[in-house]
Amino acid sequence: MEWIILVLSGVLEAVWATALGRSRNFRRLWPTVIFFAAMSASLAGLAFAMTAIPVGTAYAVWVGIGAVLTAAYAMVFGSERAGFAKVLLLLGIIGCVVGLKAVG
Repeated sequence: MEWIILVLSGVLEAVWATALGRSRNFRRLWPTVIFFAAMSASLAGLAFAMTAIPVGTAYAVWVGIGAVLTAAYAMVFGSERAGFAKVLLLLGIIGCVVGLKAVG
């Protein structure tokens, strides 16, 4: 259960990071509301997951999922360029997250 919550919290990290960028320094209402709601839920889920998963592993997985999804979203929707090296490095992050789950 903790791993499922951790993965969902990582997804919410990507949501709040994207909403933060769209909030235009907290001047747009709905992205700001989404930012605060997703951030609160994401951190609460991370805290819950850390009750059963070692802190270093949980945090690395949470950040890895958030970073990969945030970058992928930006590449798909055009705010970042998708290059071969960038995609390869993001796949490396995914490999590391899977490796942490395998040994954790």
